Order: sequence, then structure tokens, then C-alpha cells
Amino acid sequence: MSGDALLGALDAEQRVAARSLLGPVCILAGAGTGKTRAITHRIAYGVATGVYSPNRVMALTFTSRAAAELRSRLRPLGAGGVAARTFHSAALSQLNYFWPQVIGGEAPKIVENKARAIAHAAETLRLRLDTATLRDVAGEIEWRKVANLGLAEYELKARSSRPMPSSLSVEQMLALHERYEQLKDERRQLDFEDVLLVTAGMIETEPSVAIQVREQYRFFVVDEYQDVSPLQQHLLRLWLGDRQDLCVVGDASQTIYSFAGASADFLLGFERQYPSATVVMLEQNYRSTPEIVATANRLMRGRPGALTLHAATPENDPATPDDVPADDVPAPSPARPAPVVTAYRHDVDEAEGVAAEIARLIAAGTAPQDIAVLYRVNAQSAPLEQALAAVGVSVQVKGGTRFFDQPDVKHAVMELRAASVSIADEPLFKSVSDVLRTRGWSQEPPEGVGAVRDRWESLNALMGLAEAMPAGTTFRQFTEELLHRQSSQHEPTLRAVTLATLHSAKGLEWPAVFIVGVSEGLLPIGHASGFEGVDEERRLLYVGITRARERLALSWAAIGSRRSGERAPSRFLTETGIRTADGG
Repeated sequence: MSGDALLGALDAEQRVAARSLLGPVCILAGAGTGKTRAITHRIAYGVATGVYSPNRVMALTFTSRAAAELRSRLRPLGAGGVAARTFHSAALSQLNYFWPQVIGGEAPKIVENKARAIAHAAETLRLRLDTATLRDVAGEIEWRKVANLGLAEYELKARSSRPMPSSLSVEQMLALHERYEQLKDERRQLDFEDVLLVTAGMIETEPSVAIQVREQYRFFVVDEYQDVSPLQQHLLRLWLGDRQDLCVVGDASQTIYSFAGASADFLLGFERQYPSATVVMLEQNYRSTPEIVATANRLMRGRPGALTLHAATPENDPATPDDVPADDVPAPSPARPAPVVTAYRHDVDEAEGVAAEIARLIAAGTAPQDIAVLYRVNAQSAPLEQALAAVGVSVQVKGGTRFFDQPDVKHAVMELRAASVSIADEPLFKSVSDVLRTRGWSQEPPEGVGAVRDRWESLNALMGLAEAMPAGTTFRQFTEELLHRQSSQHEPTLRAVTLATLHSAKGLEWPAVFIVGVSEGLLPIGHASGFEGVDEERRLLYVGITRARERLALSWAAIGSRRSGERAPSRFLTETGIRTADGG
């Protein structure tokens, strides 16, 4: 694709970003403003104009799904040779490459179960820890490492302001950290965070490693920069060396991983670090209706780093919504329902009320996959799953078993691959459908919901991938695409309503979004304390609100379990400016 064509697909601010190819660049991109479109077109424009050599560009993000999305966007733009990876996958690749040169032999194995290793460490210290405490200790070890703190620095934090997991003293926690590290060393193992630490250490201490890394990659792009941790920022600086060809993209209002070590300070302080930086603000929202945009703005008004979003109109909308292929952009709806808040008496009433409204939307023509129900904690999904099953609506729970890890899908992919070796000359639809029929697929779905319907939905998603392949695709090429998707966890869309926590919904969007449990103790969560803790909860609700394209419904219930007692509506609801209706 030519440079002019690439720029022509962008709005004015996105074009400024795309043309800013050298030196430090900071793109402050609000929710739904087309940031993924902007950065992929910027990279492709750099390649098309000869400023970038594709193999010298590294695009970094934080999840395998986001990295796969970047790769899938870059390929049709003529920049398929650009590396798009997570911080961890990039570091692991370098670790495995340089370890034999620097240390000798193969790199250590990665710890598969940190909690089990911590349990062994606790046994040697004669500590008996339950499963929940083991998870908390694992989280504390992870936080220390991503905060880039040594044990001495961590001890200062622990003794001054860092709360310890229940029943453990600071001394016991420090002993657990030390023993855990000793056990890993004895077993020649590294954990997930060590991958970044050891890679950084090799670049810092081995000049030959630093030279090779910096020779390989010259231009860096970091997506979701508000989520970078001190450790990731340290590694990024080592990758850059004394160069400044760095483009960062982020939104301080979507900082929702502070508890895991992420810090928006690097994004907000970018201009101080690089006084010559080009700063571009993307505030034109192409995702949501003006009513939803106004709700999001009211919630974040006056917050540090908050951008003021402006809803796009047909006159100023040259780009498609973020993360939506051009062919999939829905036609503008003539009716724009205003966001609503509904109060319920009990959690069960709330789940049933939401399920009834979802069933009504589906009956009126909304596809199930265009609807999501978002909540603060995983435990809230159970009554929703039950209520939706009762009205005959299939669901997929985000964060549950991954699509390609489902046994039925794994077996189907293996059988498709085996069959593709011997079948070459018949239509792709026939080849794929013949194999999937042996596993229970049919052209018409089975009646009702349950395990049989869930299996059919999964197999039908594979069938849908086959139908979406370009004309002339062979059976073998299709199965190669399946294996690629399997390795990158690039999952197909199922015909099911999505249930997801607010955290796991980040980066996604749906035409209709229901956010449940918007009450004190749930959102903000009960353990959120102080201004920073509560403000992170506010940002979490903002992320949820900005996932909605056309329809947004919030709700809360006055009564939950016996132990939770009476609840009050969330303090955030008043700030959204939405009037509450009684749902019974």
C-alpha cells in the first residue's frame, strides 16, 4: 500500500502521528479513538516510505492477543515483516539466544507453577500456608520483581507501607522470598518475571549482547504504555541505548493494573524525559454514541491525564472504529438509546433482569456475540450464567478455558490437520464440514443449551473460519492458518454472550454492554483504600463504559449474600449523570 493511501485512511491527528517517524513520539489516545489504527498505519507508512526497514522495528504490547492483533493488522498494510510481540516473548527470545553465548548450555526452564515452588519453600521454613496465602505470596514476589526492587529495597517497603499477606510477618515474607530464589537456582529454573530481569542483566553486563540487540532493533513502538512496569521500562531503556526512536501510545484514564506494578507515571512524564518529544492527542471517539461518550467524560472530569473525548460524526469520520475491520463496521443506528441505570432488590433479581433484557435484544435481532456483561470479580458470573441459561442464551466466559485449549477444539484441529495431508482437490467447505460432522457438527444447531450446544458452537466457529477464508484457499492452507491461530491464541468469535471481568474486557468492544454490581463494596471494591485505590476503581468503570458502542446499561442490587448485607449504590453512579430506574 502506498504512503498516500495509508495517510488517506486517517483523520488529521492520526496523520500527524503517522508522519512523526523519528525521535521520541507520545500519542495520548483516548478510548475508541483509533489508536491501533494509528500506530499500525504509522509503522506501515514508515516502511512504505523507506524510513523503516521492517526487520528493525519492534512493536511491543502486553498480551498475546494484542500482539496477534497488531500482526494481523500490519500484514495487509505491507508491514508483515515487523516484529509485534509482548515484552515477555521478546525478552524470552533474546534470553534463549544469548544464554548459550554468555552462560553456556541451554537456558533454564521456566517455573510452571509458582505457588507450588513457594509451598516447597514454605515447608523448608516450617511454615504451613493455605492455597489463598500461597497465591498472595506469589503475587507479592511478582510485585517486587516488576517494581524492579531488590530484597533490601523491598524490605524497606514492607516495613514502612507495604501490607503483608495475612498471618505472615515481614521476617517470614523475606525468608520466603530468599528461599524461593534459592530453590529456583538449585533447580536451574527461572520464573516469568526473571525472564525480563535476566535479559536486562545480560544487556547491562555484556557489551556484545547490548551491541547485537541494538543493532537488530532500531525503532520501538509501545502500545498501552500506561500499563508499563518499572521493570519493563528498565528493559526498554536498555533496548534503546542512547537512541530516542521511541513511540509510545497510551491513556492514563485506562490505567487499571497499578496493583500489579503498572504505572502511568512513565506516560505522563514522557515529555519531561524527552523534552523534544512530539506529542499527539487523539480525542475523536469513533466507537461510542455521543451519549456514551458524554457519560465517560463526566466520570473522568478533572482526573490527572484524562482526555476529553469527542464523539465522531459522519462528517469527521474517515476512519473505522478501533479494532473493527472496515467490512464489519455496523451502519449507524437511527435510534440511540441513552445509557440507563437500574436498581434491583437482590443479586438474583439483577441477574434475571439483565438476562431478560438480553433475551429481548436477541429476539429483536441483536447477535449474541454483540452483547457483553461485565463485572468486577469472577464470582459475580455464576448467577448470570444461570439466569442466561434459563432464558436459552449461550455464554462464553472471558478468562475461562481458551478456545483452542478446549478438548473438542483441540481434537478437531488435529483431525483437520491429519485429513488435509491426503485431501487436496475438493472444495474447502466440503473438506472441513466432512471432518467436523464426525465430531458432532451439523448445519443446524441442536435445541436448547448445555454441553452439546456448547460443543456445536465451538465447532461452528471453526466452520465459520473456513467460510471466511479467501477464495482458492486449500485445505492444507486452512489448517496452517488454524495452527497459527492456535499458537498465537487468536480466537474466533462464538455466537454467545460474553461474560467478563472489567479487567479482562480492556481492549475489547461490543455494540451492547451491561455492567452489573455497580455498588459500594463491589465497584469500588471493598478493599480499595485512599484516593489512589478508589481512583483506580473509577478508571476500571471508565474502561467498562467505553467498551460500549451503541447501548450501555448499568445496574446494582441492594442485597447480596448474607455476609455482604445491605449495599448502597456506587458513588460513581451520581457522577455519570444517569438517572436510576427501579428494576424490582
